[in-house]
Order: sequence, then structure tokens, then C-alpha cells
Amino acid sequence: MARRRKIVKREIFPDPKHNSLILSKFINTVMHRGKKSLAEKIVYGALDILGEKNKEENPLDIFLQALENVRPLIKVVSRRVGGSNYQIPTEVTSKNAQAMAFRWLISFSRKRSEKTMTERLAAELLAAYKKEGASIKKREDTHKMAEANKAFAHFRF
Repeated sequence: MARRRKIVKREIFPDPKHNSLILSKFINTVMHRGKKSLAEKIVYGALDILGEKNKEENPLDIFLQALENVRPLIKVVSRRVGGSNYQIPTEVTSKNAQAMAFRWLISFSRKRSEKTMTERLAAELLAAYKKEGASIKKREDTHKMAEANKAFAHFRF
């Protein structure tokens, strides 16, 4: 954390196709080695695939619902108290929860077995929309871990 001056947060512009700030942030998270146009192709291609698979629903709505399904409510933070480490459950801020959901969706879509990244991302988003898949399992595991360590919540300060 800076001690001298306040860090200026850069403004993120909405994406050109759907005019969504959240989708623009997701594209920036998918981006690898500064190749934004490739990240846009991947994300927009995945949304097109979602639109083809679900004709009655808007692909942006599917994306937002999948993101909401993956977003965690609580997490565990390791804290050293009296010579031993405790996993302390803490609530997640909305910005941090969104970043964690982005990270989980992208990392688990990269591990999938489909041929292209566009197909992998579309499949992971569709699985998250249906409340199944690896990213949903990660969220459930995080919540179970926090529930198991609920006894150490009094160390939170």
C-alpha cells in the first residue's frame, strides 16, 4: 500500500459490442501478454456459442448469471495467532468476489479438454450457468472450508 499518495484507479471503458463494464473487465482478465484483440475474439466467440446453444436466452444474461453462480460469499484467510496458523473465515467484498469468479472461470476453462479456448470458455460458462462444473465445485469447496473453520471466526479483527 502506498504511503505517500493515493493510487489513481484507471477508468475502464465498456466493451464495444454489448456495452457492459463487467464484460470489459472479463476480457481484460482473459487477456494474455497484452493481446486484447485475441481476448475479445475468445470472449465474443464464447458468447456466440452460448447464444447458439440457448436460443431463447440472451448470451450476456447467461454470462452474468454464470458469474453470479460462481461468485463466492466467504473465503478463508490464513492468520498466525500465538505460534499456530488458523484458517479464519471472512466475508468477501463484491469486487474481490468478482475477481475470484473471473479467475476461477478462466483457469478452469483453460484446463478443459475442448479444442479451442473459445469452446472451453463457452463450455465452462454454460456449466456455471447450470450450477455444475469445476468453477462451481471450487466455490462449494471454499464455502465448505469456511464452514469447517467457523470455530476460529473469533480471531477475525
